[in-house]
Formats: sequence, structure tokens, C-alpha cells
Amino acid sequence: MERNSFKSDGKEEKEGFSEISLRPLHLSDVDDFMEWAKDDRVSRFCSWDTCTSREDAVKYIKETVIPHPWFRAICINNRPVGQISVLSYPGEYRCRGELGYAIAPKYWGQGIATKAVKLVASSIFSDWPHLERLEALVDVANPASQRILEKLGFQKEGVLRKFYIKNERTIDVVMYSFLSTDHML
Repeated sequence: MERNSFKSDGKEEKEGFSEISLRPLHLSDVDDFMEWAKDDRVSRFCSWDTCTSREDAVKYIKETVIPHPWFRAICINNRPVGQISVLSYPGEYRCRGELGYAIAPKYWGQGIATKAVKLVASSIFSDWPHLERLEALVDVANPASQRILEKLGFQKEGVLRKFYIKNERTIDVVMYSFLSTDHML
């Protein structure tokens, strides 16, 4: 497994980390995983529910993360601080992949998620040659995530109203896409 990494600028080094990388999330990472998976501020924008116990987290890693075709931990100095994944669709939709990501709140606003998305968008089309489109669905109430995608050159395609239900609330999402022929900003 090739390890993707980003050598950071001096700002991040001053904050105590020097390398952002993506790697598979392992069962041994469960305690780090809990840092974002137990936080309602994170899960409110994700399709998964908040992990309320270590046992829930272990089960999620075993049943969802490990068998997932492309799920990575976002790491600082090889320690997980978030997650990023691409889900490929079958059949006539196989040209599309759906991007999802989450990061522990203490790392919000530091450019880490932006760098992780950039790593994925710059490599997924060679990792999965069948993909022509990487798309992301972002809750309309999550402008920070929208800014990440826009900063990197993802195209905002529109709002999908009443797209799904989470915690008895119907969610509107913004659809973004990045094509294999697009250029990363």
C-alpha cells in the first residue's frame, strides 16, 4: 500500500505536526477514531451516527471501515485525526465516486481536511481508472466543508432539497463534483 503524504509549511510545524498522510484505519486506531466519532458536532454532518461507546467504534471499524473499498485515516505524523473515503457505485454508475470526510474538531480550521481532500482528488482517478467523476454531498448547514471543496476547484452543481433524513430531520445538501479532466487549484 502506497502512503500518500503532504509535507507541510512552517505554520503547521510550529503547531506540532509536520506531515499529513492517508493510510488505512486499523482496529488498533480505535481510541484515535473515537476522538471524532463520538463528537456530535462531527457526526451531525455525516451519514453515520455518533459512536457512543468504544464497543460501537470497534464494531463500526470491523463491519464498515475494514471492508470498505477505499477508506483512509487522515493522519498527522501517522496518528489518525480524521477519516476520508470514496465510495464507488456499481453498473452504469461506476464512473462516479462519492467523497466523504470528517476530522476531529480540535483540528478544524487548520487546512488538514483541505490537504486530505487534495491528496484524494489528485490520486483517486489513477487508483480507480473507471472513475470520471468524484462527487461530494455537503449539508447546506456546513459552510466550512463547502469552502474546502470550492477552494480546491470542485464545482458546485446545486442544492438537492430534502435529500435524506437524519435524526428525524430532513437534510438539504449541496452537490459538488470534480472530474478526472478538471485541474486541482
